[in-house]
Amino acid sequence: MAGELPVNYEMIAAAARRLDGHARRTPLLSSPFLDKIAGRRVYVKAECLQHTGSFKFRGAWSAMTALPEAARGVIAFSSGNHAQGVTYAARLRGLPALIIMPQDAPAVKIANTRALGAEVVLYDRTSEDRDALGAALAAERGLELIQPFDHPQVIAGQGTTGLEIADQARCEGVAEAQVLVCCGGGGLTSGIALALEQVAPQMRVRTVEPEGFDDVAQSLAQGRVVENPTRSGLCDAIVTPRPGRLTWPILQRLCGPGLVVSDDEALRAMALAHDRLKLVLEPGGAVALAAALFHPGQIAGEAVIVTASGGNVDCAVFQRALAMGDAYAAG
Repeated sequence: MAGELPVNYEMIAAAARRLDGHARRTPLLSSPFLDKIAGRRVYVKAECLQHTGSFKFRGAWSAMTALPEAARGVIAFSSGNHAQGVTYAARLRGLPALIIMPQDAPAVKIANTRALGAEVVLYDRTSEDRDALGAALAAERGLELIQPFDHPQVIAGQGTTGLEIADQARCEGVAEAQVLVCCGGGGLTSGIALALEQVAPQMRVRTVEPEGFDDVAQSLAQGRVVENPTRSGLCDAIVTPRPGRLTWPILQRLCGPGLVVSDDEALRAMALAHDRLKLVLEPGGAVALAAALFHPGQIAGEAVIVTASGGNVDCAVFQRALAMGDAYAAG
């Protein structure tokens, strides 16, 4: 059945070979303090330590290395993490990158994308159509579009995270666990799910989203694609209106019921990741850890694995998270 999908395990394995020596093999971390809060062993896949501060480099490099030889450059849409991953991968390949970003994206992500060498075009996500804008620019300049999650090679690249999770979990003696994944359009989630289906079928993937942007959880519950209103949120990295066209069938087939956390829980998880694991997470990259820590009754098993998918956070938001962590500890 997987062979009939636009992306399959063989593509993930091929992406892993192309990523070897280019992407970091990020650690699987743990802390007895987090285990105590969650009531089970918690393992954190620290993709915030990947190149450009998120898992997005994996998919970007996978797509970049599958481009036609005649490619003149690339274009991508992103609130920041995909933007940085694509720009860095393009720079390594010697190609120009044009990135379309929402005006309300975190300033650090816009600045980092420009610093990596991209031309950045800002748009108003409430009044402008990024797809139309991107299509016009791509046609005008002859650029290849690398979508943030609805791209087979991007999904394949993200799936390499699942291969590492399976191998590292075996080294920790974990044969069975739920794997909680920070989920926006579903590229990382569907890639991990396809990888684990092949190499660790006893592990079940669960999506995690912020309240008010839980389109995937609602879609899984209702068995059809449900949309969110288009607006910004604290967890900007995973704020999407709907599951992807390519990712949705994979999510529907392989993922368990979706989990939802509040913004405050994401901020508290950021503080705990900093205090106990010495990791810097952004809100969208902390929702899976938040679910493991603060919604243990919705999770089964003696161990849980979570993705810490990104760490590109503005200083003001990170300070807010640390202050909330202090208040939570004091209370």
